[in-house]
Amino acid sequence: MGKGEDTKRRILERATPLLNRHGYLSAPLSDIMRVTGLQKGGIYNHFASKEDLALEAFDYAIEVISRRIAQSLEGKTGAIERLRAATGVFRNYADGDPFVGGCPLLNVAVESDDAHPGLRRRARKTMDRWQGMFERIVARGIERGELRADVDPATVATVIIAALEGAVAMTNLHKDGTPMRRVLAHLDRYFDRELKK
Repeated sequence: MGKGEDTKRRILERATPLLNRHGYLSAPLSDIMRVTGLQKGGIYNHFASKEDLALEAFDYAIEVISRRIAQSLEGKTGAIERLRAATGVFRNYADGDPFVGGCPLLNVAVESDDAHPGLRRRARKTMDRWQGMFERIVARGIERGELRADVDPATVATVIIAALEGAVAMTNLHKDGTPMRRVLAHLDRYFDRELKK
């Protein structure tokens, strides 16, 4: 990685928590300059615009979470084991946010509405990717005879994501990990009672 790439990565590492907390497009440039230690020109030397920085910061945040999910799945073979591992990544929100301000996907989904189509597209793409990941885990579990044949993978994926993101919102709002712990415990029971063959 060259010096320019290193600087760009450092900007993303420092700016992403600020953008996630204050809004990917509404955080003041002066705050971004403060946390990165760079002047406006130094930032725009690596990003074409503030929106470009916001898009790349969101991608960076999602990359961090996706890497954690991928690591949690390493060595896990059974469908229930994989579902628990992937959802367990969200336990970090109960024990202390991996990102200041909560889940980047949830924050961008709320912030991006019709005024920021680029950010909205990124959020939808990420949501679709997570939905697909959970659907594939469930479908594979059905194929292998681990999960009930009448289980709908799309419904299960939607329930998981809605439960997790709702718990992130409640946990962040109350600054209390109890909602996330309750949802994770409920999902564990749901996997055993509703999905397991």
